[in-house]
Amino acid sequence: MLFAIGLIIVFFFVSYRLAPRERQEDALVHGAGQVGMLAALALFGVDYFTSYYYATGEMMSALHPYGLERYAFICVAVIALANFVFGALYMYSLGVFNEGGGSFTAAMRYLGPSLSLIVAVVLIQDYVLTIVVSTLSGSDQLLSIIGAYNINWFWHFLIGAALASTTWYLTIRGRGESAQVVFTLLGLFAGLTLTMLIGLILAHSRGVPPAPTEPPLPATLGQALYHMLTASMKGMVALTGLEAMSNGIQFVIDEDYPLIRWGKRRLPRLNWLWNFYSGKSGIGRTVQTAFLFYGGLTTLFLTIFSLRFNVFDGTFGRTLVGNLAFIGFEQLPGGIILYWFYQFLAVALLSAASMTAYQDMQAITWRNVAIGEIPEIVVYRNPKGTFTRPVTAAFIAAIIIQLLVRGDTSHAVPYYGVGVFLPITAMGLAMRQHILTHESGRRRTWGLVGVNFSIALSSFVFVGQIVGKWQEGGWLVLIALIVIILMAHAILISPIGYRDPDQIYRIIRVKSRIEGPMGAIVEWQSLKVQEYRFKLLVAITKFWELFGVRRPVRFEPPVIAGEFEEAVQAGHSNHSYLEPYLNQTQPSPQPTAPPKEEPSANPPS
Repeated sequence: MLFAIGLIIVFFFVSYRLAPRERQEDALVHGAGQVGMLAALALFGVDYFTSYYYATGEMMSALHPYGLERYAFICVAVIALANFVFGALYMYSLGVFNEGGGSFTAAMRYLGPSLSLIVAVVLIQDYVLTIVVSTLSGSDQLLSIIGAYNINWFWHFLIGAALASTTWYLTIRGRGESAQVVFTLLGLFAGLTLTMLIGLILAHSRGVPPAPTEPPLPATLGQALYHMLTASMKGMVALTGLEAMSNGIQFVIDEDYPLIRWGKRRLPRLNWLWNFYSGKSGIGRTVQTAFLFYGGLTTLFLTIFSLRFNVFDGTFGRTLVGNLAFIGFEQLPGGIILYWFYQFLAVALLSAASMTAYQDMQAITWRNVAIGEIPEIVVYRNPKGTFTRPVTAAFIAAIIIQLLVRGDTSHAVPYYGVGVFLPITAMGLAMRQHILTHESGRRRTWGLVGVNFSIALSSFVFVGQIVGKWQEGGWLVLIALIVIILMAHAILISPIGYRDPDQIYRIIRVKSRIEGPMGAIVEWQSLKVQEYRFKLLVAITKFWELFGVRRPVRFEPPVIAGEFEEAVQAGHSNHSYLEPYLNQTQPSPQPTAPPKEEPSANPPS
């Protein structure tokens, strides 16, 4: 018992000491919402890392009832390949779009406003569902520990809502505090998972017998292939973190972290490597490097021991990870304490996973306000750099969805993780256009080979996610995506979607307090969307004219957006891209304190 308690204390002490924290001299930096490498790893990776608790269990649950678990390694290979390919794609994209925006910015530059708008609204849906699934999964884990998994649905909902409230509060407090808490939890998770692995190896060497087998259900060849597809899609480790890191790179400090500084001083021969991981793009690439291998390795690890001990979700009333934790920790002194602590840690981490969604919700929402997709009143940034209103809106939406699904995680899972593969496909298409435009020779040839493969794979996974989860509500996902896309366009062409240069400037520079290239890029994006909005209104007017109904366009043609490179150049010169079009009475930006809210300007009639 003392061994177990001492081990937990050691892991906690080391994790807490390594955890990122704000220093007084960094208040002007971190207080504005900027984070370093360790904080970025925690905030943008926690959803990805904690999918370990449920992804492999879902994969094996699709195979085991039909006696197909022996083919699980095929699914593991598919999952590992997808993680590596998509991770490499986003690492490359950070060199092109190192000011943030993710697939939203990439699609706007190379694919046009229509697809960019679709990407933006699909990501918002995915972030809200991330909060729903992660907190309800935490609720399920907590109730499973005390043997009350089958309790009335209201308790599942109540606990899930309480967990969502906790992570909402931590996010509102600021990124510095939330990063410290999440990093400490991830440190405990890493230490205890390695301890569990040692215990499982000991259990194998000691000849611990597998659990009793059950007769499998019959399945035809076609059904078996369908179950293999379903297993691969369900086991696909959450990739929201890829888009989250790319989208939220604006919140990362633009400086080298200690390892890179050491490498540049001591190993100059590897400068090509240090330069690749340099600056804020390098921090993002470091986080995404973990994504390359983490999903494949952890899925392989859990699959090997799942087959060895014949345990799955539901065996002995535990989850797959719960069963393996029980077997592994039982081999060590005080193992029951380690097991219970590990299970409670799972609850905390699954709840904290919603922080990834909260962070990226902030990064995408102020852009959507600027382009005219969301009302202006939503954007507000507090002194700590947190966009509190989008976070609160996402929290409220998550609570409503939790109530609608009656606290049942399995009803929410079919919607989760599907939407993120559409932005990944858009990123691949955008990178393809970038390579065609800017590369030549071997770089062009091999670049096209890699990016074309990523496009094909992400398209296959997107369709596979819907088909593989069809019986569990995949068809509803397809309908929901179509409805959301139509609603987004309806809002854009309404008066809410109108933005003139003064409004765009106020939203980006004054209310959001965004400066530099990122601010100029979003100003350019906003003008592009206003061009797209005007074209839609003209097209609608011409459509009704076919039936003899004349509806004159209400607004004058918008300002021409110009080229993306012009916006980037203006940003690097510390100028607003909108300066030539602004009213001279426009207030100047306030970078250190939130301005008083101003009423949204109504569009001219």
